[in-house]
Amino acid sequence: MSERETIDKVKGKQGILSKIQNFFTLGYGTKEDLRELDSKLRDRYYFDLRDMRHVWEDLYLEALDAGAAQSRDYKKVIQVLDRVTEKVRHADYGYAGLYDRKGHIRENELARVFNFDSELEKDIEGLDAAVNKAKAEVEAENWEAVSGEVKNVKSLLLAFEDKWNEREKQFRPLEI
Repeated sequence: MSERETIDKVKGKQGILSKIQNFFTLGYGTKEDLRELDSKLRDRYYFDLRDMRHVWEDLYLEALDAGAAQSRDYKKVIQVLDRVTEKVRHADYGYAGLYDRKGHIRENELARVFNFDSELEKDIEGLDAAVNKAKAEVEAENWEAVSGEVKNVKSLLLAFEDKWNEREKQFRPLEI
């Protein structure tokens, strides 16, 4: 979805008071709505990642009990998962101070970031599926397959982290 479509969709859902506020504050209400929507989306991602971490800890403990854990890979997944979870939780949400040297954040940038974050849902779902597949392999005690799944989860997490790091460029593109 383009930035304009996202902004129009948000404006279409606003009530009369929000429209009046937008008129007098030059679109501030729409910006706040976009920030709030993005915040809710990031909160959902945070809770999904946190739940995945709890599942992963259980997998790690079961593998340790069975003596089949390559602790370095399991622990690396936990470390990356913690790092990514906190990045999602404490992500920039589009405020700029009045005298911010980097410039103001406008509706288009907020809509672009919301669209960017929305597209990451597929990555979260893929990561969740990989963690659940690893869980199924651990429950079946298929330790050869678990090793491959651990590496798959780790690579998916690192790819998600790389995409998340690109998020800042959505707010502040490298333009002169």
